[in-house]
Amino acid sequence: MTPSRRFAHRALAALLATAGMLGAAKAELLIGQTAGFTGAAAGSVKEVTAGASMYFDTVNAEGGVHGEKIKLLSMDDQFDPKLTATNAAALINKGALALFLTRGTPHTQAVLPLLAEHKIVLVAPSTGAMVLHKPLQPWVFNVRASYQREAERAIEHLSLIGINRIAIVQTNDSFGEDAVQGALAGLAKTNKQPVAHVKFDRSKPELTPIVAKVMAAQPQPQAVMFIGSVAAAVEGMKAVRATGSTAQLVTLSNNASAAFIKDLGDVGHGVIVSQVFPYERSMAKPIIKEATEAARKAGTELTPSMVEGYASAKVLVEGLKRAGKQPTREGLRKALESLGRFDLGGVEVGYSATDHSGMDYVDLAIIDQSGKFRR
Repeated sequence: MTPSRRFAHRALAALLATAGMLGAAKAELLIGQTAGFTGAAAGSVKEVTAGASMYFDTVNAEGGVHGEKIKLLSMDDQFDPKLTATNAAALINKGALALFLTRGTPHTQAVLPLLAEHKIVLVAPSTGAMVLHKPLQPWVFNVRASYQREAERAIEHLSLIGINRIAIVQTNDSFGEDAVQGALAGLAKTNKQPVAHVKFDRSKPELTPIVAKVMAAQPQPQAVMFIGSVAAAVEGMKAVRATGSTAQLVTLSNNASAAFIKDLGDVGHGVIVSQVFPYERSMAKPIIKEATEAARKAGTELTPSMVEGYASAKVLVEGLKRAGKQPTREGLRKALESLGRFDLGGVEVGYSATDHSGMDYVDLAIIDQSGKFRR
């Protein structure tokens, strides 16, 4: 080999090595998340994200997906819908393959125009808003059941145990307007009307004076359903107990977190919280057994919100696997639609080109004296 050929050969080898290193440096699947890591929903946001991270860490430890590691890039939107949209745009511009686990109904609605514009999927929004289910949102893949189904199920339960005088306290945003339709439907099934139905300002949730009026209603409520964030529900429930009332307190799964129980303190005992995933202590469910082991390795205790995050991450990873090597945003959407009925481990999620609803699982839990959810 002549000197010139040797030089060319070495140059080519160096170029290929450099290209290989660059390829390795980019060998990750960037997933973007914007959610309120500070603000009214911070506690449950952190828990649901921890659950997702536990599964991603497990997958990455086993080599990732087709040799590529998953990187979850999370941004704090302070539970402000305007900042949610700003963050989502930034994540898309950074090259996110998918958006994941947004939190809040108005917040997720703020992201919807970006999905179609950039042809990027949003997997597992942490909201049960019906607007994300019907009509079909082609770039949204829900995992959890709808808030309307949760609220209806909770009202049905109250009726079954002989509670007929029910008051509703809701946030005055799109989340509240959506979820309350389920509660009202549940009441209508048994020919009932709420004894009181009031709304509070989401940006300034001053619950104490509102609750005082609700509890002064005649006949007095036997139960009060709170539809709102953790902070609002906690303030409202404490206000109910401050009046001396022993009314049954109820809220939805957006508050199914250890942070909610901690913030309630002594008021928590007996509160009913709807659930959209299997019981976090039901080892008969393979997904719970897996998640419990992952939580143990992470040095924490599994909560309902962590189960949501863990299950949501399993859905996303299965989509990535089916999308093949070097997946595209469009390819990921098609892969998710190909799931059909997919077993997450004792509970199924289902998608098709005409159905992105995911799951319809709804259950109820009660907070016991030890500060744990029981079913």
